Amino acid sequence: MLLTITTTRDPATDLGFLLHKHPEKAQSVALSAGTAHVFYPEASPARCTVALFVEIDPVALVRGGGTSLTQYVNDRPYAGGSYLAVALRAAFTTALAGRCAARPDLVDAPFDLDIHVPSLSARGGAEVVHKLFEPLGWHVSATPIPLDEQFPQWGDSRYVDLRLSGTHRVADALRHLYVLLPALDGDKHYWVGQDEADKLLRAGDGWLAGHPERTLITNRYLERRRPVVTYALSRLAEADDVPAEAEALVTEVPDRPESLAAQRHGSVLAALRAAGARRVLDLGCGSGALLRVLEEDRSFTEIVGVDVSSSALNTAEKRLKDNSRVTLRQSALTYADPALAGYDAAVLMEVVEHVDPERLPALEHAVFGVAAPRTVFVTTPNAEYNRLFEFLPMGHFRHADHRFEWTRAEFRAWADGVATRRGYDVRYVPIGPVDQESGPPTQMAVFTTHEEVAA
Repeated sequence: MLLTITTTRDPATDLGFLLHKHPEKAQSVALSAGTAHVFYPEASPARCTVALFVEIDPVALVRGGGTSLTQYVNDRPYAGGSYLAVALRAAFTTALAGRCAARPDLVDAPFDLDIHVPSLSARGGAEVVHKLFEPLGWHVSATPIPLDEQFPQWGDSRYVDLRLSGTHRVADALRHLYVLLPALDGDKHYWVGQDEADKLLRAGDGWLAGHPERTLITNRYLERRRPVVTYALSRLAEADDVPAEAEALVTEVPDRPESLAAQRHGSVLAALRAAGARRVLDLGCGSGALLRVLEEDRSFTEIVGVDVSSSALNTAEKRLKDNSRVTLRQSALTYADPALAGYDAAVLMEVVEHVDPERLPALEHAVFGVAAPRTVFVTTPNAEYNRLFEFLPMGHFRHADHRFEWTRAEFRAWADGVATRRGYDVRYVPIGPVDQESGPPTQMAVFTTHEEVAA
């Protein structure tokens, strides 16, 4: 594996101070299954290039433990990915931290940088590389590498020849690489736990929270391990406060390039406003992502979050700013609770698919029969759209805890039946970009009582 970083900032050899590696010396750093070598192919006041060359012992890597690799013959010695990120941290620890005792004035100085990774593992191809690096201000060239130059009909491999150019602090450039190389690779060679999420949050401080693909990056960096991803995304959400004035721009089907989660929040918020709701139930509130959006709107005078998980409610409580209008209750949504009756609206956002199908009648009775708010909003994934998710294996649900995922016809059949049995009218709102064949990624049903419709 090879990575080079070149600068033409005068004097270019200042790069050596920031990286704590002298241009006239070749240095090596031991890794768990190999060695990282740092050297300078060129070093002059006009142009300086540092190279990180990583030698991997594939046998030691497989035998090292804490790895999903089971074959001695693998791509780790040849393709940039998680192990290149580990080598980057081992070789440039002080630079990643943004420290330079010898020349502290250089830490915040912008450098014109050119970065080259000749062989980068990029699941999803060049398109995903552009999506991850370009929002950070990099000019990106990602040339697909053919499976075999002798057989062009075989097409391209998942590997690309990556070149980046841009003006950044050296510490920021290293952090971008440290996070995005393994995110593109999507296959780590070691166990992923909360400590890995904390590394992501530290390296992503100042840029990841505002990245339009932060959910994709987090999922792939943390290998889609749901509890760890949820923890990291909740921390990122805390750092990404949305200005109150921006909320007024949200429509039922947002037209801004937002994450799907943000579009769901915006669609529900707009629909609640349109319904004139003041007292709102968030049923299955989880760690409080929607509660935090609702509490920012002073038009909601009372908000109740309900979830079966005490740990999720504890997280939600920490995220809230105004506990005077928000109450949290621990309860299963299949449990009929008369205390929840009389509210203007209830929201079940990405909830029903977590309920076993045989328990749906109990949920229907608890929500539409006992609580019976004037308006109910239910969002759920559209299974037909799953084929458009590039990294979702065929036949898999979007989350491991989903009991089912409905097509549009299946969702309408369930919702129409609920509306008929419980005295509601129902209409359907798409959320997210609508594909001509597959529809939207998220589908929302808006239930309104006959009395409210008449009024």
